[in-house]
Amino acid sequence: AVTVAILASGRCPDLTPAKAGMYAVVQIAGGIAAALTCSFVYQGAALGLGPAGKSTWMGASVAEIVFTFVLAYVVLCVAVSQTTKVSHMFGFAIGSCVTVGGFAIGGISGGSLNPAVSIGLATPSFTLSMLLKALAYSAFEIIGGAAAAGVFKVTHEVDMALLEEKTAV
Repeated sequence: AVTVAILASGRCPDLTPAKAGMYAVVQIAGGIAAALTCSFVYQGAALGLGPAGKSTWMGASVAEIVFTFVLAYVVLCVAVSQTTKVSHMFGFAIGSCVTVGGFAIGGISGGSLNPAVSIGLATPSFTLSMLLKALAYSAFEIIGGAAAAGVFKVTHEVDMALLEEKTAV
């Protein structure tokens, strides 16, 4: 979702759609490897994916969209924007979003916040039901990332002028 946000923001000219696709494939492979490792460590147990406890799909979808938006927007602000980028503490800001998101929505949706994590979680059980849940979660997360890119384009319009100046030289 963050890769989608960076690509959609238009602020990283080196990130072509082909490169973004390659990044996504590698991220998904990492998510699958992590989930298979976890399943091996816990003797074949698969982790759940879907609304937690008494939560509904509506609640899980809102939670994933909103907190993926927050994560992607913060990444765009602290790591991509030419005007608000910080060379220090950006990892702390991004990590804090993941931590807060996990605590805030873990009991609602599980707090995946990443299509690679969602697809990875679906892999060990390898059922159609889990695949559909992973696709639904991935869609929620991509919507959150795309929304972050849209808001970022509006709130950081000055970056485009700086980018155009930089590429013109």
